[in-house]
Amino acid sequence: MRDAALLLASCVVVCFLLGFSRAARQGQDIRCGACRALVDEMEWAISLVDPKKMIQTGSFRINPDGSQSIREVPLARSEGNLLELMESVCERMEDYGERTDPSTNRKSYIRVKSRTGEAMDLSEATLDSRVTSSLKFACETIVEHHEDEIIEFFAYEVDNVKDKLCSKRTDLCDHALNIPHDEL
Repeated sequence: MRDAALLLASCVVVCFLLGFSRAARQGQDIRCGACRALVDEMEWAISLVDPKKMIQTGSFRINPDGSQSIREVPLARSEGNLLELMESVCERMEDYGERTDPSTNRKSYIRVKSRTGEAMDLSEATLDSRVTSSLKFACETIVEHHEDEIIEFFAYEVDNVKDKLCSKRTDLCDHALNIPHDEL
């Protein structure tokens, strides 16, 4: 009887640990997916702004030598514009669906609504309001906790923002180097 109780307790602990690790992995997948989608949406929104538009930043006060510390930066990558974009970027998480990789069983998130109106292949996507609301919540959390890093990466044109921001700087995607780099 004692051996049966010990075996049962061992099975319960193993099942609990497996369930916990699966839930942790799903949470990591959603945070990673939200970060990667956030980068895609920010890059898209920045690309829509006319690159010729400039904005003056700096101090408009006159220095003792008579000069001013004003510089012109592209409007698309100005801190004010980036803050404005970050206010609405998470609303676009509703345009994403979930895809499960059959070989690794990892979840990724793909755009299911076209930005240009063209038809999209949705055969691998699962559309679920719980997933989109979780993705939106994860996105809002990322923006809230990593606002400075997001501005830092988007203020200047940086290559591989997804990997640099989502993996190396924030550790939201520890497995990101295994995710294929998609071009939207």
